[in-house]
Amino acid sequence: MIDKFRIGLKGKISLMLALLLVFVVTCLSVLVLSGIRENQRVLLEQSFTRQAEAASLQVREEYLTGGRMKPDEFMKLRGQRLAVDLGAQSGMAVTLYTVDGSIAGTSLPFQPRADVQDALRFTAQGQSAYITEGDQLLFLAPLYNADQRLGTVQFHASLAEQNAFYARTRWLFLLAGVIVLAVGFLIGYVYVRRQVDVISRLNRAASQIGQGDYLSAHSVIRKDELGELAQGIYEMSRSISTSVGALHEEKQKLLDTVGRLRELEQQQKQFIGNISHELKTPLTSIIAYADLLNMYSDDPALLDDAGRRIQVEAQRLDGLVEKALQLSAMDVYEFGTQAEAVPLRSLLEEAVARLQGKADSCGVTIHTSLAAGEVWADPENVMHIVLNLLDNAVKYNRPGGQVHLLNYITTQADGTQRMIIEVADTGIGIPKEAVLRIFDPFYTVSKDRSRASGGTGLGLALVRNLAEKQGGTVQLAGTGPDGSRFMVELPLYASGLEGIKYTQTNKGEARNE
Repeated sequence: MIDKFRIGLKGKISLMLALLLVFVVTCLSVLVLSGIRENQRVLLEQSFTRQAEAASLQVREEYLTGGRMKPDEFMKLRGQRLAVDLGAQSGMAVTLYTVDGSIAGTSLPFQPRADVQDALRFTAQGQSAYITEGDQLLFLAPLYNADQRLGTVQFHASLAEQNAFYARTRWLFLLAGVIVLAVGFLIGYVYVRRQVDVISRLNRAASQIGQGDYLSAHSVIRKDELGELAQGIYEMSRSISTSVGALHEEKQKLLDTVGRLRELEQQQKQFIGNISHELKTPLTSIIAYADLLNMYSDDPALLDDAGRRIQVEAQRLDGLVEKALQLSAMDVYEFGTQAEAVPLRSLLEEAVARLQGKADSCGVTIHTSLAAGEVWADPENVMHIVLNLLDNAVKYNRPGGQVHLLNYITTQADGTQRMIIEVADTGIGIPKEAVLRIFDPFYTVSKDRSRASGGTGLGLALVRNLAEKQGGTVQLAGTGPDGSRFMVELPLYASGLEGIKYTQTNKGEARNE
């Protein structure tokens, strides 16, 4: 009866692993959540302190230039205008109080209902005070002219976004903890079960040898302590010379397999990064046109165009997913290239149309100057190149900025002709120290910039890879505070050289003549 209900090695180790996982995930969650809350508090205090200092400076300057008057008289006379100006500068609702605690002015459309008398008593002593009500936060700070107190400024802010972020993070930690616990326990149980099965086989082999039935082959082949024990049992029944040769052969096979697995793992990582980056472009267009549908639902022409664009991008997204699944099923992690004569002007116009929705939502204008001509390349790869460059030009542009797309034919020193595609923007530019590395995989100009835009550092690396596959090149032709300009060079299709002549219209679009 005791053996029937005893807890075996599998149960003990699996339980210990589960408890360890619970402890680690719990400690990590508590530490991270505490750090997030503390960081939110510190950043909020720093932000309010800067706003209070700026407000105090502006009120003091206004007081000094306004002639000699008492602080209460000054605040009652100019408090409303100052409150509106401070609210516009800080982006928050601002209320000004006189020295005696009465409201001198506010940028709110209605008077605040919160009881701030206790907080005003703190500010009268030269201290700042907080008042928190649900998701709302009031920060009050004294205003001084040298040692003379002029009044109190109150900033009204919302904590809804911070509280929502904290709640989402806590829920994610809970979900991750449950998943880690379940998966870890399952993996641990399977692993322990395999070890116990190995021990059982060794026990049976030892019993078999004890009965005089010697082993004709290894009972267990492993590269750990259990494997050493199995080797020792086998050596009791067979000579060591034959076993050494077998071990060397198995070791070489294992090394070859590990090398191949590492190579395959690297290819898979690069493939996943590339396909993920390509999936973002149609998704961005779909989201942008969906936003336009919500904003201009009464425009039939826009509805028709946006619906058609969403369908095109959805079909392209479906094609990318299907191709990725096919390549993954065949253990192939490289997109094929099928070159053909590609009419470049229509392809560039289609690329602009796909990103027009995102450009509109970002307040960026795309200008084109397109010439007719055919290149010898894979049309999908050329589309990927142009979409990536245009997407970067829109993404890293300024509100109200511009993107210029043009193409033309140039003659090389050896007499051959090439097609040039240029994408220029009026954006933020690229720092000098990052120019030499922007085409490296997974390199981003800055962590803040990549987080804000969702960048992975694969876009330009993929552009260079695809351009080289077409027998072309891509380079950063120039960058600075006024924007950046990228230049793509592709081989020209010979039959497309005749009759290429164009002029530029007022809207920046090319017209054949």
